[in-house]
Amino acid sequence: MEEELIRRGTILVRRLRLAPGEAMPWHRDPFHRVTVVVAGEMLAIESRDGAELARFAVTPGQVDWDEPTDRVYRGVNIGELPYEEVTVFLLDRADAVAQPGEG
Repeated sequence: MEEELIRRGTILVRRLRLAPGEAMPWHRDPFHRVTVVVAGEMLAIESRDGAELARFAVTPGQVDWDEPTDRVYRGVNIGELPYEEVTVFLLDRADAVAQPGEG
């Protein structure tokens, strides 16, 4: 479940929660972003063609800087605990879609 916490100009702060086994929607990430892990233990990153790109442990309080990418992918909570993150998106304009779908 995604929840927009605040949008001010070109800054968007969003909370994402995934139950064990739940996946994010397929998307691209055209903007820089900072992600803070609030809860969880394991994530997998899958590309749209079905390949698993990465599998890694996460810990609450972990902070990551993510570069833009045009790759269509999704994250999957492969842990036994719920996963939660708060992400700050650095958009190029106020009405930008932070994580557009495949189109």
